[in-house]
Amino acid sequence: MAKPPKGTYPAYFEKYIDLVAEDNMEDAFANQQAIIDDFFPAIDEARTNEGYAPGKWSLKELLQHVIDTERIFSYRALCFARGDQQEMAGFDEDSYAQNSNANERSWKSLCDEMKAVRTSSLFLFKSFTEEMLQRKGIANNNPATVYALAFVTVAHLAHHARIIKERYDIG
Repeated sequence: MAKPPKGTYPAYFEKYIDLVAEDNMEDAFANQQAIIDDFFPAIDEARTNEGYAPGKWSLKELLQHVIDTERIFSYRALCFARGDQQEMAGFDEDSYAQNSNANERSWKSLCDEMKAVRTSSLFLFKSFTEEMLQRKGIANNNPATVYALAFVTVAHLAHHARIIKERYDIG
């Protein structure tokens, strides 16, 4: 199955989805695993409580944001796949980061949680039939398919990994 076509996900995610080279969902998840298994754990704990500029999230808050968002995307995908027709609310990412307690945790614990969440996401998305992957729902006032949410999940992590490399000057 090819990348999700425009119109099956919110337009603001297009720049993220463009970061995903793969056309196949399973390949996209698989090719990103090195970020989770190798790149994140290699970051020195001493750097993880700082943002790249005043007022910007620390690396711990950023990774917690990726974890939280992946959980939210997976929940939305689950609801849509199961035929839930209720519109799903958006979320305030800054409020989530502010209330995450991420800076009080170890970097290793966040990396371990990211691995666990991604494993769970993989099981979820692989469990869906082709029909389920094409089901649609509305979240944050925007329509999306389950399949598009899989790509948005991968794309969101790719976006933040790029930010870590470019703005935090890591990797």
